Amino acid sequence: MSTLNSKVRRVIRHGRIRKKVIGTTHRPRLAIYRSLNNIYAQLIDDSKGHTLASASTLDKDIQTDGNVSGKMEISKRVGQLIAQRAKNEGITQVVFDRGGYKYHGRVKALADAVREEGLKF
Repeated sequence: MSTLNSKVRRVIRHGRIRKKVIGTTHRPRLAIYRSLNNIYAQLIDDSKGHTLASASTLDKDIQTDGNVSGKMEISKRVGQLIAQRAKNEGITQVVFDRGGYKYHGRVKALADAVREEGLKF
């Protein structure tokens, strides 16, 4: 295991998480993907295999916000945006899929922003 790089180890961790975390129509999965420069969030109904809503740092709503700077602040904004889109879809509860990342930094900032907007997980 020590010869595997960090990306492969993250995928293995994510597989262990995905065994337990399943999204349904009433309680979709909030999946996070974090790249070096961007962060992405999706609400996924695993029973149908559909993405119900998504938000990322590449969205026009976030890119036009000139007063938001820094990865942590942008992650918070993505969390607020995905929560608003979930409310528009009538979703109040989700299951959180951290994608094999530590619950720390940008992932935690996004999750806290989602909770502050009223989604429960």
